[in-house]
Amino acid sequence: MPGPTGTGHGAVRRSTLRQQLADALRDEVLAGRLQPGQEFTVKEIAEQYGVSATPVREALVDLAAQGLLDADHHRGFRVHAYSVTDFRAMVEARGLVTDGIFAALTAGGGPDPEDPRVASALSGVRRRGEEAQRAAAAGDLPVLIGYDLRYWRELALLYGNPYLADFLHRLRLQSWACTVQHLRGIGDLRGTLWAGHAEVVGALARRDTTDARALVDAYNAHSLALIERLTGA
Repeated sequence: MPGPTGTGHGAVRRSTLRQQLADALRDEVLAGRLQPGQEFTVKEIAEQYGVSATPVREALVDLAAQGLLDADHHRGFRVHAYSVTDFRAMVEARGLVTDGIFAALTAGGGPDPEDPRVASALSGVRRRGEEAQRAAAAGDLPVLIGYDLRYWRELALLYGNPYLADFLHRLRLQSWACTVQHLRGIGDLRGTLWAGHAEVVGALARRDTTDARALVDAYNAHSLALIERLTGA
C-alpha cells in the first residue's frame, strides 16, 4: 500500500498539474486568445506547456465537460462557439438559479448576518464585488471576469448551497466565454459592462430579496441586450 511518500504524492502532483493546465487554458478562452472554432491537439498543447500528454488530455476533457471545448476523437479539441440562442438560455438559467439562491432568504431563512463567520464571508464577497465594479468601470475585462467569477461563486456558497454554486459557476463560465467572443471588437469597454455587484451584496445583507432580484433581473436584461446589439440579433 502506498504511504505518504509513495505514489500518492505523484497523484497529487498530476492532479495539481491537470488543474493548473485547465485553469490556464480556461483563461485563454476567457481572454479571447483561443478563438471560437479554433482547433488544437493534445500534442500541440503538451508541447506548448512543456508537459506530458496525460495531464493535458485530462485538463481538456475537464474543459469540455464545462462546455468550453468540443471534443473530436479524430481531430482533437476545438473552442466551443456559442450562439445568441445559447446565451439567451444561459441568462434564463442564471435567473432561475439566483432565484433558488434567494429563496431561503425570502422564507426567512439563510445565513445569520450577526454570525461573525457570516459577516466575515459577506465582507469578502463585498470586496470582490467592489473590485469587479472598479474593473467594469475601467473597462478592464480580464480583471472583471476574474473577480466576477469569484464574487458569484462565493455569494452562491454563502446564500445557497454547493450544488447551486457549482451550477451557477458553470453557467457564468459559459456566459463569459460567449460574451468575450463578441466584446473583442469594442475598443473601449468603459461604461459598457454591468457594475452592480456591491448593490446586490448590500440588498442581501439587509435581507431585501425584492431589491436583490430586481438588480439581478436588470443585470440579466443588460447582458442580453448587449449581446443582441453586438450581434444584430
